[in-house]
Amino acid sequence: MPAVRRSFAAIAGAALLGIPTLAACSSDSGGDAIKVTASDKKCELGKTDWKSGKNTLKVANKGSQVTEVYVYAEGDRIVTERENIGPGLSVDISFEIKPGKYEVACKPGMKGDGIRQAVTVAGEASAKPLDPRLSKAVADYRAYVQAQVDGSLPVLEQFVAAVKAGDAAKAKELYAKSRIGWESIEPVAESFGDLDPEMDAREADLKPGEEFTGWHRLEKTLWTTGQLGAEDGKYADKLLADYKELQEKVGTAEITPTSMANGAKELLDEVATGKITGEEEAFSHTDLVDFAGNVAGAKKAYELLKPYVAEKDAALGQTLDGEFADIEKQLDKYKQGEGYVSYETVDAGKRKELSDAVNALAEPLSKLAGAVAQ
Repeated sequence: MPAVRRSFAAIAGAALLGIPTLAACSSDSGGDAIKVTASDKKCELGKTDWKSGKNTLKVANKGSQVTEVYVYAEGDRIVTERENIGPGLSVDISFEIKPGKYEVACKPGMKGDGIRQAVTVAGEASAKPLDPRLSKAVADYRAYVQAQVDGSLPVLEQFVAAVKAGDAAKAKELYAKSRIGWESIEPVAESFGDLDPEMDAREADLKPGEEFTGWHRLEKTLWTTGQLGAEDGKYADKLLADYKELQEKVGTAEITPTSMANGAKELLDEVATGKITGEEEAFSHTDLVDFAGNVAGAKKAYELLKPYVAEKDAALGQTLDGEFADIEKQLDKYKQGEGYVSYETVDAGKRKELSDAVNALAEPLSKLAGAVAQ
């Protein structure tokens, strides 16, 4: 199952900082949009027989809790998702889908497996060729994802070696660096079932009886006791094995222009619900490194789609250019050497400035999928 990446503390923190709990509605919902009514106990669909190709979900949160909506293919592979939909709010989610059996999940409180409804997608897989600019964007993004995963492997291997050698100082130095590639392509990694929670779940996200593994398990040891032992070596070996499995699988990920666009928005949601609140790196306080990785990954997806977007919606492209530049300017204030300052040193006022930059980028970025859907 995909990791449940937010706790109620993160949601509350986001609200206090003024972080958006919605994505602005796409202007491309059309009359054929599929209505999804989410509440605290129900996930109601306007129809469960969908057409293949381009679709739009029109989601209304009628519940009392922040919710999120997922479309899952077999094996809980994520087709699309939208997080942080606040009570009383509505969002549009544009995506592309092939014929087959799927499930829609509403997750009140943004936790658990969600309230699910089965969906059948009929019709023939589209034979319509993509616009050449979008085809190039998909191919280039696939190469980018693979390069990010491949490039981070040597650093992760050094991190694991330091953990197994009991060298806590070296492991601390390498910890955040080993995560940069992961943070930039996380929506793609999430499509491979259990790999995401095995590698990146936080302790607060776990259900009773679930084992705490991955980066954050090692982070806790390094920044609490600093006493690395055989058990930590076991978790480090597992992290490396899981990462190598991701490296082998990532080339098979299904990538479309809309999944790229939705993935960029998901990366910004990751910033809003974990990095801004300081909950992602609760022990190491290296949240700004993760923040920068998320933003870099979102910007890369947008820049690859930009040649098409610039013609179809020039105003959206200009807005995104400006908002990405602003959020990078905000991050630059906290650079320190090759990394960033500890997030503990960023006071509430400065965190609010960062959240404002996230807010300003979130609204136009939520429209990107609608702009590239054919």
